[in-house]
Amino acid sequence: MKDIYLRPASLEDANVLLAWRNDTETRLASHNQDIISLEQHITWLEHSLAIPDKRQLWIAEIDGVAVGTCRADVVTDTTENVWELSWTVAPEMRGKGIAYRMLRAFITSFESSLMAQIKCENIASIKVADKLGFILKEEKEGVLFYSLPPFSKS
Repeated sequence: MKDIYLRPASLEDANVLLAWRNDTETRLASHNQDIISLEQHITWLEHSLAIPDKRQLWIAEIDGVAVGTCRADVVTDTTENVWELSWTVAPEMRGKGIAYRMLRAFITSFESSLMAQIKCENIASIKVADKLGFILKEEKEGVLFYSLPPFSKS
């Protein structure tokens, strides 16, 4: 199996990220299911790239071809910073183990606890979280809340 390479996202990735974001399956798995305009997306991407201490946005590539993206947003609670993960696999690459491989590489760069919110019907992402060692903490209104302490990463 070919290696996955992670690189920081840039403005040049705007079109592919928007296409993945507006994909029907991606929207069904997202908290915000609205179709996003290019203008809205560029504003979001510029903001995201300007706050690397609060948001990490990476592109996963195989042989120089973008196959997915993973993002981490810092969430501050009373005791520590926790990073909330989200991810998207390119529609044409789904079902090939990309999410697990890119997230396994991505999470190794974090020393803090991690979390993820996954809709109950998103079986593929649930399997990825389970395989990576995330612990299901609770289910609320159709969303599963997972956490991964810093010392139990796979």
